Amino acid sequence: MENKSEKLIRVLAWTIFTIYIIMLFYFMFFSERYGRTVIHSDYNYNLELFKEIKRFWNYREILGVESVVLNLGGNVAGFIPFGIMIPFLSKKRRNFFLVTILTLEFSLLIEVTQLITKAGSFDVDDLLLNTLGGSIGYMVFGIVNALLKRWRKKDA
Repeated sequence: MENKSEKLIRVLAWTIFTIYIIMLFYFMFFSERYGRTVIHSDYNYNLELFKEIKRFWNYREILGVESVVLNLGGNVAGFIPFGIMIPFLSKKRRNFFLVTILTLEFSLLIEVTQLITKAGSFDVDDLLLNTLGGSIGYMVFGIVNALLKRWRKKDA
C-alpha cells in the first residue's frame, strides 16, 4: 500500500508526463516556429533511412547550425523524457527493450498522424532519432535509479 508521499510523487509524475505529452504534440503539430501551421497539399514522406540525416549534415553550412541541431538533436532530445518517464511511471516497464519498442511505437503514431494530417512529414530518420532518444532516456533512468538504490542502501 502506498503512503501519502508515494501517492503525491505518482500524481506529480503523471502530471509532468501529461504536460510533456501535450508540449510534444504542440511542437509536432501546431508550432508555427517549426512550420506546423502550413498544411501541405501533398503527402510528404521519407522512407530512405539516413536520407534526411545526411541532407542536414551535408548542407549544415547552408541550413545553419540552429536548423541542424533542432532537427537532429531535437528529435533525440524530445524523446529522452519519454524514455525516463515510462519506467518511472510503471515498474512493469522497467526493461530497455520494452521502453525502446514503446518509444518506437509512440514515434510511429506521431509520424503517421503527421502524414495523414499533412501537418509535417513521415520520416524514418525521425523514427530512428526519436527511438534513440527514448533509449537514452531509459539509460538515464537506469543510472539514476541505480545511484538512488545505492544511496538508500548506505543510509539504511
